[in-house]
Amino acid sequence: MAYTKNGRTFHCPVEAALDVIGGKWKPLILWHLCDGVKRFSELQRELPGVNAKMLTRQLRELEGDGVVRRTVYPEVPPRVEYAVTEFGRTLLPIMEALCAWGTQYLGIDDAAAPGCPAKVGREKA
Repeated sequence: MAYTKNGRTFHCPVEAALDVIGGKWKPLILWHLCDGVKRFSELQRELPGVNAKMLTRQLRELEGDGVVRRTVYPEVPPRVEYAVTEFGRTLLPIMEALCAWGTQYLGIDDAAAPGCPAKVGREKA
């Protein structure tokens, strides 16, 4: 049986989930947005190696899938902020599980790095 969502056809729910969060940058974008609202330049700084064109494309796809919200403020110059939607927040346990698995895979000591090691030192006070 085939399923259609946003003009795309999927043959199983896992395929649909991977389409939404799959790739090199989408999971990392979501992971960083789970900390809170970010501007484009903040995301670009936190994701070394991503170029502006790719970040824009990935953010648009995440927005189209309903997991990221883009807010444009009518200012000069325009200010644009990105945030995870409530529906997107349902992905947080999956992202945390991926972080835990990656921590175990890399042999990182959980006691030495509570939470995700990629976020240590970035936590808000």
